[in-house]
Amino acid sequence: MKEFFKVETIEEVLDYAGSFPVVGTETIPLSQVFGRVLAEDVVSDIDIPDFDRSTMDGFAVRAASTFGASEANPAYLSITGKVTMGSYPDFSVGSGQAAGISTGGMLPEGTDSVLMVEHTDLLDDTTIEAYKSVAPGQNMIEKGEDVRKSEAILTRGSTVRPQEAGLIAASGKEMVTVYKKPVLGIISTGDEIVPVKDVPGPGRIRDINSHTLYGQVLQAGGIPVTYGIVNDNYKALLQKCKKALDQSDMVLISGGSSVGARDFTVEVLNAIEDTKIMVHGISISPGKPTILAKSGQKAFWGLPGHVVSAMVVFAVVVKPFIHRISGAETDARKPISIPARLTRNLASAQGRVDFIRVRLEEKNGRLLAEPILGKSGLINTMIKADGLIRIDMNTEGLEKGTIIPVMML
Repeated sequence: MKEFFKVETIEEVLDYAGSFPVVGTETIPLSQVFGRVLAEDVVSDIDIPDFDRSTMDGFAVRAASTFGASEANPAYLSITGKVTMGSYPDFSVGSGQAAGISTGGMLPEGTDSVLMVEHTDLLDDTTIEAYKSVAPGQNMIEKGEDVRKSEAILTRGSTVRPQEAGLIAASGKEMVTVYKKPVLGIISTGDEIVPVKDVPGPGRIRDINSHTLYGQVLQAGGIPVTYGIVNDNYKALLQKCKKALDQSDMVLISGGSSVGARDFTVEVLNAIEDTKIMVHGISISPGKPTILAKSGQKAFWGLPGHVVSAMVVFAVVVKPFIHRISGAETDARKPISIPARLTRNLASAQGRVDFIRVRLEEKNGRLLAEPILGKSGLINTMIKADGLIRIDMNTEGLEKGTIIPVMML
């Protein structure tokens, strides 16, 4: 008879993430950098902007020339020139003078602010009336105000969003060094699992987990590779696991993690060279019968067969490990959550962390979290859910009206 697993806390399991190395790096074109994790600091080769730049259409002036100006007592300024876009103004502006300028134009020498065109009237070709004063630095960006030359504008481990891509472009880098996307092998096990194309007979079910996990891996920034369905056959499972480990940076196997007589995952892992089972059971619900092993330098996960359990374990435990080997510096233990008010009382068993699916709804300006209760084999509960709430192991439950963080799915 198999020995029952000894559960560990989520925090204890997450502590193991640091024992797995980061994947290698590659250099890719800037056009492909969205969503990737930087493997080096990005340093600008110039000041950004590298000139004093207008943020308004109007007139470049010395701010002191407008002090005290109002509709009742306008300031009169002489027009000394006009700045054309993309050009260097080869003239200067003195006291009591102004130069026409467009948004993005380079301020001429002698100016320190921009007077908005809406606050002026053109008296003739050479004179304007100013109806409002401006302060030094108003309606302009100073040279280097955004980024200084040689400054590390982005650090290694940052994930590139559109705004980071724009900043990289501004720094003059056409090629960017990033961490490779980790490859995750996905295996489904069980005599009851049949391919999606088949109509399941009595006692059978279509392969759901391969597809839910595939999508979750993509969302986490990995490259999913499926290895199909393996029946409850020790030799077949051993061969498939070895293949997945050889070709992947991390392996996920769903099913076969409990203490059933026909679950071979533990036996298979024990048979693979340089493999150690680190965790067999996590004090969470759903998802208690989860396995984490280390094979060489790679993580191997045995996830529950029930779809909700597998998805929850991936979201709260596996995903931080993917972030770790991806080189991401964000604290994956603190996923992005939003506060919402619980719509009903929730009971909880002490000694474990419960993750409850919730639907979010806004009423009367307040965001409400409505629990969606259901068994871990019901995928429709995940369809209805917007996120998960956590009830800690030393908490008996949550009361209606409690404001709680909702981890978005």
